[in-house]
Amino acid sequence: MGPREITNNIYLVGGPDITDPKDCAIYLLDLGELVLIDTGAGPSYAKIVHNIEEIGLDPARLTAVILTHCHIDHIGGAPQIRDAFGCQIIMHHLDAEAVEQGDDKMTAASWYNLAFPPMAVDIKLTKEEEHLRFGDQEIICLHTPGHTPGSISVYLDRGGKRILFGQDIHGPFSEEFGSDLAAWRRSMEKLLALEADILCEGHFGVYKPKEGVAEYITHYMKQYKKKG
Repeated sequence: MGPREITNNIYLVGGPDITDPKDCAIYLLDLGELVLIDTGAGPSYAKIVHNIEEIGLDPARLTAVILTHCHIDHIGGAPQIRDAFGCQIIMHHLDAEAVEQGDDKMTAASWYNLAFPPMAVDIKLTKEEEHLRFGDQEIICLHTPGHTPGSISVYLDRGGKRILFGQDIHGPFSEEFGSDLAAWRRSMEKLLALEADILCEGHFGVYKPKEGVAEYITHYMKQYKKKG
């Protein structure tokens, strides 16, 4: 399986079946400038760059990387990508500390037998909802704690569709990660209220239409209803 367009200049350029089994799903947005959502675990850096080139885009146009939370399968490639292309690293401040300290436990690097060097975060999100602009496109970052304290979900409206990037909204949940099931349930209600047409998930693929997105989220809400 290779990289592919999901909709209207939004691409899947990495993931366990595309780049490396350790990688989360890696999404690329072509908004005039290129924005990457998550970066995989690190070893697949060269494949990610190749995949961006394969879909006909120049990785030198990368200006920002949005990290949805602090786990290694999402952040591992960020240092190499920033060093190569000079892009800004954006994430929620509650997860940024683990990244900036290279915390082996909070980044789950030890789970994956990988090392993560301390990395500075350029833009630390602090609000419940933050609006970022790239070119003429607005991207909204929502604080959706649960899996980790600083987990975020990202969405944008493009081509008449609402596209939601909900990485790891399925969990897992662990005290070691600072998980909070009550906060997670509130976060899922927030995502359901968006009525997104397309969900770009962190490990299990792309869900659509609107009913499929809602079904995916409510499935996990039912699964964890009696826990926590």
